Amino acid sequence: MLELRPNCECCDRDLPPDSPDAVICTFECTWCRDCAETVLRGACRNCGGNLVPRPIRPAALLTTNPASTVRVVAQGCRA
Repeated sequence: MLELRPNCECCDRDLPPDSPDAVICTFECTWCRDCAETVLRGACRNCGGNLVPRPIRPAALLTTNPASTVRVVAQGCRA
């Protein structure tokens, strides 16, 4: 099950579970669409994989399968 991380690992922007602006790689590294396009140029800075829109978990399922609250921020991401 996806962690649904709460923030962009580059700029630390909040990305709630229903955010259409969240993108992920195959390892669930999480980025906002702005950083993915402008800073990362479509590739994960951790694994080099492509970035795709993160699925939105239906609100009714968040009760039994909550999103992660652990924030991850990559040092030196913003130039």
